[in-house]
Formats: sequence, structure tokens, C-alpha cells
Amino acid sequence: MVKKQLIMEKALELFAKQGFEATSVQQITDQCGISKGAFYLSFKSKDELIIALIDQFIEQIFTDIDQVVRSKNSKKNLLYEYYYVSFQSFKQHTDFANILMKEYTQSLNEKLILKMHYFDKLINSDILLLIDRIYGEKVKHTKYDLLYCIKGFTRMYSELFLFQGIPFDLDMNLLCRSLVEKTNLLAQGMTLSFLNQEHMDFSGFQLQSEVTKEQIVSLIEEKVKEMDDSIVKESLLLLQEQTLDQTYSLAIIKGLLENIRNHPHCKWIAYLLGRYFDQKNTAEH
Repeated sequence: MVKKQLIMEKALELFAKQGFEATSVQQITDQCGISKGAFYLSFKSKDELIIALIDQFIEQIFTDIDQVVRSKNSKKNLLYEYYYVSFQSFKQHTDFANILMKEYTQSLNEKLILKMHYFDKLINSDILLLIDRIYGEKVKHTKYDLLYCIKGFTRMYSELFLFQGIPFDLDMNLLCRSLVEKTNLLAQGMTLSFLNQEHMDFSGFQLQSEVTKEQIVSLIEEKVKEMDDSIVKESLLLLQEQTLDQTYSLAIIKGLLENIRNHPHCKWIAYLLGRYFDQKNTAEH
């Protein structure tokens, strides 16, 4: 296992048991069987390590949701699948989700807060796309309120599992179907809107500029250093070449993206590359 990933995995185990503040760099290095010097070659500080873990956690959840919202051809069961994937992602990362939600509510770490706000805006964009695909013009004047209702359902029911001790092994199918029913009732019955586009703009809803080609290339270079898997590594290198000078067809590029998409540490890069190539080909046509 690459040293950086080893540090992240062992640190995650400690953070889940003890919390961020109670866990020292020394405890992490002892758990990994490495020196402090080796730790600081991978991360400048414990805070940088925490941000890397948060990135990995939220990127995996977001990219799973994004893939459902954007790649499903039919709108049938789309809302159900959104809820199902959201709760399944929390289930897979229960320990870290638990501590992150607790630490975030008490955190004064500016980088952490900005990071959470950024991913919150990405989720907003996906939920709005989902709403448009399912309900269209029927919710034109209430879609922003519906957005926050959907987010509220996801968060509130996640907290039942994370904080109230309700086991994730309960009928997930029933939960998701019940939330679809509730969401549909709201979408069909709401007539008064509180939120509108102006509120979204004021709250900083619009995302900052897209990640640049240079930033994507840099991210790939860093990720390649961490990869042991030859197929994933080779696909990353080929995608890096295509980012700099696209010579392959879009079909081949999508095949390369599929090679890396399901790797737990490459989902975010696959998302960024997918958006980059889609926008590039849209602009050219």
C-alpha cells in the first residue's frame, strides 16, 4: 500500500475512535509503523491530513450521487435511486460521517468550512438537475424550496442513523420509497415559494469557475504517484495526455474514465475529467 494511503486509513481508524483533536500525529505514526519524518513527507500537518480525508469522503459521496443523477437515461425511479445512493454512501462511511458531522458543527477551521460549502453547492446543482428532470415546469416557482426539502430529508434521516442509534440494517427500500412519496406530495402540493434565484445568488449558490485543464493535469500527476493498480495508473496517464491534446474519440475517453471511476481514490478525478471533456466537446459542436 502506498504510504500516503496507509496514513489516511490508519488515521481514519483513530479519528473514528477518538475524534480529530484527541488524536496526535505520534499516535498516527505509531499506528502506521512509520517515523514522524515520513508522515510529514506526505502531509504538512494533521490539519492537511484531515482535509484530505474530508475531501476523499465527500468526493466519493458526491460522485456516486452525480453519476446517478446525470447518467440515468430514464427519470423513472431516479428520485428513489438518489435517496438510496445517498444513504448507502453514509452507511459505507458511518464512522467518519459521524465524526465529521459532529466536528463540523463545532469547527472554526476556515478551510474545513469553505470545503464543506463548496461541496454543498455541488450537491445543490445535482439536486436541481434531478428536480428539473423529474418535475420540469410543474415546480418552476417552488424548485428551490423543494431542493432544501430534499436536502433536509436526507440530512434528518441520516442523523437518525448516525446519532440516534437506529441501525442502517433497517429496510432501506422502505425508507427510500417513503421519502419519494413525501417528496412527490410536496412537489405536487406546494403553491407558495419562499426561496428564489436571488436567494441562491446571495447565498453564493453559483459555483466558482470550473477547474482548469492545468489543475486537472496536476491532480492526475499527484494521483499517479499513489497508484499501485497498473490498469488504473495507465488509464490516468492516457487521460492526462488527452487532457493536454485530445486525439482519441469521446467513446474511447469514456472507456478510460470507466477504468478509473470505480476506484475509491479516483472518483473525483473521473468526475472532473468527465465534465471537462463534455464541456470541451459541447463547445466544439
